[in-house]
Amino acid sequence: MNLSAWGPVVVVGRLGGGHRNSVLEVRSPGGPRLVARRSRRPADALDWELDLLSFLAARGFLVPSVVPTVDGRRHVDGVVVQEWLPGREPAGPEWPLVAAELRRLHAVTRSWPQRPGFRSTAELLVHDSGGDVDLRAMPSAAVAACRRAWRALSAESAVVHGDPCAANVRVSSAGVGFLDWDEARVDHPDLDLADLPGAGQPGAELPEPRGRIARAAVHAWEAAAGWRLEPEYARRRLAELG
Repeated sequence: MNLSAWGPVVVVGRLGGGHRNSVLEVRSPGGPRLVARRSRRPADALDWELDLLSFLAARGFLVPSVVPTVDGRRHVDGVVVQEWLPGREPAGPEWPLVAAELRRLHAVTRSWPQRPGFRSTAELLVHDSGGDVDLRAMPSAAVAACRRAWRALSAESAVVHGDPCAANVRVSSAGVGFLDWDEARVDHPDLDLADLPGAGQPGAELPEPRGRIARAAVHAWEAAAGWRLEPEYARRRLAELG
């Protein structure tokens, strides 16, 4: 990863959690902790992500801030450097706070444009590819199962984080923050909520049958998005559809 555009930064080590992108902890001499990530996304899709983070930060969301290059660019050849977002992973009783912040995200991005090159689950009912999804690579029976799950969703849409797992959430005295927006897009908001810990338990954020429909849609999305990149994981998620 070439970081020369950011001046004399030093690589501290590789960070876990970047299953599809290279992620490093870096520092400038005498400076704070930073994160460098090489994105696989085209420039316009990466600009969409960084514009979104700027919009959310201005509205009080805790998200990583971009550290520009020496000459003011936000990214170079897919590499982005961001400030370290402090905090820890959420404990069990804190997941409702995570869900509440995700709902706030959905509420303020109802009219947000789709990420360039991406498709929502609704769009994938009539299109074959978008983002990490290429339905042409899947067996026809698997495609039919995914589309059946997505068809059951309502017509709602907003920006979704796309992967609000514990590793991508930070809880601190300042509130709940989110890392790694690589999979963010415009899609059905329930997809962010259905996979949270305890989502299938009584008193969960999504009432039944809405929760069941959303969980099936997430299984289908994870299967389709990971079919080529994480094949074993994708097939496990597809099996959850029954």
